[in-house]
Amino acid sequence: MFSAEDLVFIDERGSDLTTVKEQVKNFEQGFPYLEIIQAATVGQGIIQLKEEHAQEFINFFEQKREKGISLLKFVPASGAASRMFKSLYNAKAKLENGELEEDVLQEKEVQTFFDKLEKFAFYADLKKLADKPLEELSALDVLNLVLTEKGLNYGNLPKGLLQFHQYKDDSRSSFEEHCAEGALYAKDREGKVQMHFTVSPEHKQAFETHLKAIKDKYEKKLDVSYKISFSQQKPATDTIAVDLNNKPFRNGDNSLLFRPGGHGALIDNLNDLDADLIFIKNIDNVVPDYLKAETIKYKKALAGLLLNYQKRIFSYQRVLDERHYTALDSKFYSEASAFLENVLNVKPPTNQYYSEKEELYHYLKSKFNRPIRVCGMVKNEGEPGGGPFWARNADGSISLQVVESSQIDEKNESQANIVNQTTHFNPVDLICGTKNYLGEPFDLLLLRDPKTGFISYKSKDGKELKAQELPGLWNGAMADWNTLFVEVPILTFNPVKTVNDLLRKEHQPD
Repeated sequence: MFSAEDLVFIDERGSDLTTVKEQVKNFEQGFPYLEIIQAATVGQGIIQLKEEHAQEFINFFEQKREKGISLLKFVPASGAASRMFKSLYNAKAKLENGELEEDVLQEKEVQTFFDKLEKFAFYADLKKLADKPLEELSALDVLNLVLTEKGLNYGNLPKGLLQFHQYKDDSRSSFEEHCAEGALYAKDREGKVQMHFTVSPEHKQAFETHLKAIKDKYEKKLDVSYKISFSQQKPATDTIAVDLNNKPFRNGDNSLLFRPGGHGALIDNLNDLDADLIFIKNIDNVVPDYLKAETIKYKKALAGLLLNYQKRIFSYQRVLDERHYTALDSKFYSEASAFLENVLNVKPPTNQYYSEKEELYHYLKSKFNRPIRVCGMVKNEGEPGGGPFWARNADGSISLQVVESSQIDEKNESQANIVNQTTHFNPVDLICGTKNYLGEPFDLLLLRDPKTGFISYKSKDGKELKAQELPGLWNGAMADWNTLFVEVPILTFNPVKTVNDLLRKEHQPD
């Protein structure tokens, strides 16, 4: 399959040959569907916080913060903004091909963009770049100013560097909004805000330049000190591509083609970070200051909930580590089993009752001795996103999982019926505890379900190919974590998938 030159190439790029061979085998065999047992709903896997309980968890989080726990905000920010402007690119191509401007501007998304142009936060910057008033420019000239190096170059920048929100005296990028938001819940007792952004290599310098330009301003405004770092998706996490016959795809120079492994590759980046509590949120899910209160409230409440449950988990970890299974009485086993099944929602494999103490001891130890995450879930109002389900794991146990539609066999009637019963979806609002009771980090790379990847069809140089994505960051990459789902308000979820999403009231000034 691989020549001597291939082996040298694989080694030099940092890839593991065994892993590459497994990826080829995945193409040949395909990935199995995940078996979902039922939809997670309020009272059946999703916790609905009453106001008084939310406040109790907020208070608990604040107490732990004052005692010195370390906090970190992790933001996947590699995504290019080009997909935000798909309709504008289509309009630009049509205009360049000679179609009449009046016809092109009748298309709904394009018409909305031009009609509301002055409402975008980048409008002021656009005016400065124009050599005459914008209303005197042709539609093609305006599109070039927005999308290309002739102007803002937004079509080639990451979302984090785009101006999202207009304020009275200035505007803010989504990167700035994350900095402002982080200061409100991820500040430690010393006033330090530790944040980490994953960015594309070609944009790292631009992010660092942007940070340098705004850092002092926000530190003074919010009375904090920022410790902000960046990393890139590691080349070693790239996956090999194959042709339609599942043979390694070759470039024109006969070299192997590797492609980025999707956001699941970022579990490697997360594994490198050191903090007691890690907040995860996507780069495009931010709101202006006047709408931040609800987000801050629930971030703190979910953090407090995690710390509260983690305290109990730590007590079990310690006992199971320090005591021999014969030294533990039936009361302990009963209590620990009930907490695992009824609170952490981990059901043992069917027909496996662990009647022997030794078997139960090892089962409990394996289930408690792993990281914990709390995932915010919002009511499903038609937005795309993975959903909360009870699903069967590789060892036969059943637990809560965030599942993407691509992982479900919706041609199977019973599985499709379960999908139709979902009430919530995942807005990528996660809080993670990645250490054990001794403060030692878990190796997150050992807790992935390798059978939850995804295969897609692409093309390169006019030739079709098959690409492979690794298990998703909050899906299969965290499959073997202890998981809690908590309902959060829809106001905490305001993604920007198209440029016109910035016209929603949640992204407009008060």
